[in-house]
Amino acid sequence: MIFADLKDFLEEKYDLYNRESFIESDPILIPKQFSRKEDIEIAGFLSASIAWGQRPTIIRNAKRLMEFMNQQPYEFLMNSTKADLDVFREFKHRTFNGDDCIFFIKSLKYIYQNHAGLERVFTKGYKKGGDVKSAIAYFREVFFEPEHLVRTQKHISNVLKKSSAKRINMYLRWMVRDDERDVDFGLWKGIESKDLFLPLDVHTGNVGRKLGLLTRKQSDWPAVEEITMNLRSFDPNDPVKYDYALFGLGIFEKF
Repeated sequence: MIFADLKDFLEEKYDLYNRESFIESDPILIPKQFSRKEDIEIAGFLSASIAWGQRPTIIRNAKRLMEFMNQQPYEFLMNSTKADLDVFREFKHRTFNGDDCIFFIKSLKYIYQNHAGLERVFTKGYKKGGDVKSAIAYFREVFFEPEHLVRTQKHISNVLKKSSAKRINMYLRWMVRDDERDVDFGLWKGIESKDLFLPLDVHTGNVGRKLGLLTRKQSDWPAVEEITMNLRSFDPNDPVKYDYALFGLGIFEKF
């Protein structure tokens, strides 16, 4: 496809998939159940953190986490005791186990008590470094300030070691991106949509390569930068809106 045709094609697919019907089969369904900002942030972060594998399994396990938190993520987080966390010991999603889950709860509590919440941490990193990569790196640094098992570190991507950070980029799309469709939340105002990066996974990567948006074979951070740069040429203010187009083409149309 030539440049103009490709943009029109992606716009058409974005328009098709960036709709409320998308929510029904996507992990964003979980934070959509809440109205309080902190509940959305926490439910979204935990859901995004286990967003790999089959989507029905992701959604089922994320719903289970919300049940463990009495459908009040922020209140549970701030008021939970050590005994309250025992229920999470039985949780497992692929390689994310009960020990990982308990640390995630403890670290989130630490962030809200000592760093004024998730938005403040990501925004501080973004402003310090001037880009979203810096925001992700700073968040990871803060997240692992509390004592933790080394094994748990693998569940928060390290962009400084060229990880694609698919799940965190997806979470940031949820929290930052804002349009009239009301699929993403647009809750965080300190990070600009134009600076977001594509959540690169097997579907968006394969479709991106077929469309000539991505030449790099590895799905790592340089690949994220390459495909996002190309998408910015179509819409410099909202490049990650095309995540809907690429993902929809891959998972729904088997492009």
